[in-house]
Amino acid sequence: MKSGKKYNERKKFQEETIRVASPEASLATRAAWLSFVGGYTQGQIAERLGVSAVKVHRLIAQARQLGLIKVFVEGAPAECIEVEDRLVRLFGLRFCTVIPAMSMPGSDESTRTIAALGVAGAQFLAGYLEQVGAKVIGVGHGRTLAAVADQLPTIPRPDHRFVSLLGSLTRRAATNPFDVIHRLAERTGGEGYFLPIPFIADSAEAKAVLMAQQSVREIVRLARQAEMFVVGVGELGAEAHMKQVGQLTDLEYEALREAGAIGDLIGHFLDADGKPVDCEVNERTLGLRIEDLRDREVIAVAGGGGKRDAILAALRSGVLTGLITDEVAAQQIVALEQDARSASITAGNRLDRTRTA
Repeated sequence: MKSGKKYNERKKFQEETIRVASPEASLATRAAWLSFVGGYTQGQIAERLGVSAVKVHRLIAQARQLGLIKVFVEGAPAECIEVEDRLVRLFGLRFCTVIPAMSMPGSDESTRTIAALGVAGAQFLAGYLEQVGAKVIGVGHGRTLAAVADQLPTIPRPDHRFVSLLGSLTRRAATNPFDVIHRLAERTGGEGYFLPIPFIADSAEAKAVLMAQQSVREIVRLARQAEMFVVGVGELGAEAHMKQVGQLTDLEYEALREAGAIGDLIGHFLDADGKPVDCEVNERTLGLRIEDLRDREVIAVAGGGGKRDAILAALRSGVLTGLITDEVAAQQIVALEQDARSASITAGNRLDRTRTA
């Protein structure tokens, strides 16, 4: 199914202009320009606009709520660049971005990390969208990808198509892949396509029936034509988001954990080595298969200490060509992988000595 409409650039900008045309919104826009572009202090802006400093603070907050402010930060701390290089070398990535750690005393690390990853992901996607030529972009699901869509500035690309990689009917909108597709289509004026089927089918027989539908086959065919895939990584720890929002039942969650699953990539559950677990839940997920992504450009946007093991599994799968993550997760992943490889070498040497004894 197709969501959104194909707008030309003029109409898109007309709609954006109308959206911020009220006097208060206009003043908020002016305050945002003076603050983020002009570099003025809130006191200087208050004097220039003839309002109080408190009013300026509220105007800038309003500009953020209206989506008028999209902040990209060029460059990265030396420590982040160093761990980026290590990840690239360890896993043969073509691209890696590591954002600084967002944790602060008394703050919600998860929320801040997701927001920061959304900015980094949007910056990458904006650069990709500025390339010449129509594109088909496959999109995964999750809170982090929703943050990417929220942070993406308006970039008219009516010839681009965004297509969901997995079933889009979920119990809550916050995890709905269609919601991410819809936001991307709105930002670009492009076309959005979603799979009108559940995340997981009730049975293998139900899956066969759903995947045989003509509309579903057409979307899957389009998704397989994507030039690039942007995906999230789900984790299966005690606080697994998929369990909390009802994407997985308690029985499904327990079955996956018993099978050794620690996370998922496009709805397919992986063990610590990055291999799909032998569990019937994996046979009921709907959408593209992991093998459909192999040897393609696949960028994962995921982070947070709780996702460390799941991201490592996704990297070990050999599917990812790029990663956008945070400093804490990146450092832990590098340490775990180096330790695992050192242990493997040591075990191999012992085996060789045993054989020659």
